[in-house]
Formats: sequence, C-alpha cells, structure tokens
Amino acid sequence: MTSMRVRYQTIEFGDLDIHLRTLRDRQQFHDRDGAAEQLGISSALWPLFGVVWDSSEVLAHHMLDYQIGGKRILEVGCGIALASLVLNHRLADITATDYHPEAEKFLAKNVRLNAGNAIPFVRTAWEDEASDLGEFDLLIGSDLLYERSHAELLSGFIDQHAKPHCEVVLVDPGRGNHARFSKHMVNRGYSHSQEQPENPDYLAQPFRGQILSYSR
Repeated sequence: MTSMRVRYQTIEFGDLDIHLRTLRDRQQFHDRDGAAEQLGISSALWPLFGVVWDSSEVLAHHMLDYQIGGKRILEVGCGIALASLVLNHRLADITATDYHPEAEKFLAKNVRLNAGNAIPFVRTAWEDEASDLGEFDLLIGSDLLYERSHAELLSGFIDQHAKPHCEVVLVDPGRGNHARFSKHMVNRGYSHSQEQPENPDYLAQPFRGQILSYSR
C-alpha cells in the first residue's frame, strides 16, 4: 500500500498564523491495519477528515472573537480541527472529537506545530450511548450534516453532551439537511437562529452556507 502524502500550510487569521499538516489532497488513502474499514469508513470517505474545508475556515474565523470566557467547549466531528487550534491559541478549554482513527494523530501533530497546549481528544460516534466526555457550555462543528440521517444522530449527540444552559454553533455549507436538524434541536428545547458569515473574503470562492446558532 502506498503511504499517504501530506502537505504543510499556514492559514492566516489577521495577525495569527495557524500551521497545519494535512493530507496532500482528497485522493490520499492509507488505512493502516484496516482500522477505518472496521469502523465502516470507505476508501472514498477516508481522506475527508484530513483536508481544510471552507466551512471549517468559516467556523475558525467565527471563533476568533467569540465569547469563550469560563466555557467548556467541544468541537464535534473536528476533522483537521482548525477551529480547535484557533481556540487553543486563545487558551480556551477545548476538547475535540471525531470518528476517524487518524484524526487524533493529526491533531497532536498540529498542536505541536503551533506550540500549543495539548488538546484532549475522544474518538466517538454520534450514536454511542455513553462516553466520558461529560457536558459542555459551547459545542461547535462544521459541515457535519452530510446525510439525512445525520440530523437526528447529531442532535442527540449534542443534547447528550450539552449543559442545561448552553450554546451550539455549527457552520453548514448547504447540503440540504440543516432544516431537519434545526427541527430536532427545537424539539429538544433549543432556540435557533442563522446568519451568513461576515466578509468571507478569505475563501477562494463564494460561501453559500450559513452559521447556525442554538441556545438553551
């Protein structure tokens, strides 16, 4: 099996530089010992965790000046965890999760590249009945609603790990599933609003998605 190829890049957030080790492109695949296959991750889906998506850049920019004082924060489905790295630079209490077996290794490497504090990581699926994550004041994520079934699974996972009074911020690129997700969240007692990101001129192409905000 050919070893996966990686690239190093720097993403600028004003005066802040975040250095990243990512997959070279979305053609990479290197499932050591079949770990991903055992988790149901196909070769087509395998590389999606390891590249920077527009939604993740929007979320990271949104977190640059988001009020985080005293909040315990969880990034759900972190992938390359760009938002977590920005929050880590701000000395936030941030924990990251993802289902992919390689996500933790990339996160640890990128934390070191940015000379940051270690970011706790838990590999978990949204349908897992229990974990040691606990509850959080702020839960964030980007481009999570790939399939129709994800709306119910994600809302349940978020509710399981949300404090009674909490905030949820998701960036959705517009795959057509966020209305269903919002309905599940409202049924669970959350208020809902949405907005377009301000001045996303840092992206190479127009962003047609939304920043979804929920609170309880």
